[in-house]
Amino acid sequence: MAKIRSILENNKYEVLLASLIVHLYSAVFFEDLTVYIIYIWPLTTLLLGLASVGVFIEKGPWKIAIKNSLLVIVTLLPISHSFLKEHQVFMQILSLLYVAFFALIMWEVIKFLIKPSYVNADIIFAAGCGYFLLIEISVFLLQFMYYNHPGSIGPLHSAKLADTYVDLIYFASIIQTTIGFGDITPLVHTTKLAASFLGVLGQFYNVVLVGILISKFSSKISSKRSF
Repeated sequence: MAKIRSILENNKYEVLLASLIVHLYSAVFFEDLTVYIIYIWPLTTLLLGLASVGVFIEKGPWKIAIKNSLLVIVTLLPISHSFLKEHQVFMQILSLLYVAFFALIMWEVIKFLIKPSYVNADIIFAAGCGYFLLIEISVFLLQFMYYNHPGSIGPLHSAKLADTYVDLIYFASIIQTTIGFGDITPLVHTTKLAASFLGVLGQFYNVVLVGILISKFSSKISSKRSF
């Protein structure tokens, strides 16, 4: 147990980045998305929660308690999909809980990126974590809006919950990368504005991140010259 904790602490951003990628894109290995959404998705969420342990080491007990509570909820609730997937209110609540869970991790990652005056592997991996956390937040915010107003994003495969979820991962990734294929689009003013805001937020993150990295490189070079 101590060894696992040591790995999570010393390689926390590498582990977190790998877990985020698995959580978002592991469905590519499953032809049967029903099996994926019932069994694999809760498992990858649990792994992601465990991977975030390193980020919260030495944080306040209240913050750890909130993170652990959210982890338990967002891991256990998806198991109820088979029974409650037709209930739009359930899906909206679940989506907001995921947004809160990922936003809490994102906040800790951003604080780490801003704090140090140097650039190392942790900074690079943390920057990647921030990017994929933005995609996670976008997915579940869009999912909340979709179940709040069915038909507000389309065309989505809505016959199965897993198909809708995968389409939203694709759409959120397209927004953050600004590729803009146009095969899935927001159809009402609320989702149009949300997609616009998420795109601007992604670009803002990129600009701020570049500024942070440049300032850290400049600080490192200046400190070397002073010696």
